[in-house]
Amino acid sequence: MFRVDATTVGVSDARLMAEIVAARPVLSTERSVYKPAAGADIPHDSATRTIRALGQDVMSGIRTPPPPARGLSGSWPYAPTSYLRRWLFGTDPLPVSLLAKRGITRSDTLSRLVDRAVTVWPGTETGGGSTALAGLIRGAADPLDRKQAIAMYRRASATLCDGVAALAGNALWLMRATGARQADLTAALWETLRLLPPAWMLYRNGGDAYAGLHPEIRPEDNVALLPLLMHRHPDYWSDPLDFRPERWTGVADPEKTAGFMPFGFDGARCWAKHLVVPLAERLLTVALDHGLTVRSPQQDAPVPLRSLLSVRFEASVGA
Repeated sequence: MFRVDATTVGVSDARLMAEIVAARPVLSTERSVYKPAAGADIPHDSATRTIRALGQDVMSGIRTPPPPARGLSGSWPYAPTSYLRRWLFGTDPLPVSLLAKRGITRSDTLSRLVDRAVTVWPGTETGGGSTALAGLIRGAADPLDRKQAIAMYRRASATLCDGVAALAGNALWLMRATGARQADLTAALWETLRLLPPAWMLYRNGGDAYAGLHPEIRPEDNVALLPLLMHRHPDYWSDPLDFRPERWTGVADPEKTAGFMPFGFDGARCWAKHLVVPLAERLLTVALDHGLTVRSPQQDAPVPLRSLLSVRFEASVGA
């Protein structure tokens, strides 16, 4: 445990992390996807429908031919983020498909305009090709339900595509930087989740529930849980700074490994954790089968301090 600033403490000890998570349920405002929308909390049944719909869309996308691989050339993770959105949600009719366009989501003004357009006219299903997430918008029972379905579509598609692109990019960077020629992409992805986890920090608002767990935690302190540091602790890992995918060989359930928290703790786990690794593996397979090459930088890569840990680099796809 260490102090980050006057009102924030950081925690990297596995036992203390578990105690903090168990001290109280996670708040809706602490979960980016399920935070309130349209002035109201997201009902549990609505959240469950969203998870199921997203799962259907991802499994359908994995089974369908991907877009042309040239879409993966350019700046990572931006190129694969746009690629995944086109792959998974490109069949949705206007204006719903605009909800998953990266150029739209980066502008608050354009996002509000598209949200209003979808609220008035969510489009019609053409030939059965639209996504299950889009179906939740069309099937909304009332204006509030539709506004929340729109928010969930935007959040779910963005969170999934951003996270998978970050994981795949981090894996490519580690495989290249270490000279690894990894046939088992699943093991490489689990090792990437250990060494460069996209979800590198979980944030909890302060309160009395945490004050008694450690003498340095005060009621007014917010808490940053740091899997990035825990995953590098020598008490849990041999050669903790080395990229060694073979450490996962024969591990039936990686999430039960001590000192490993790639998707959060019980009760607050990533809602799409069962989709992330299979989709990232499919994305990496497409990239490697088409000769994707990491062009720059050579040794060091920038990693902006943002909610997702993602290495920035340039890549190109072979002819």
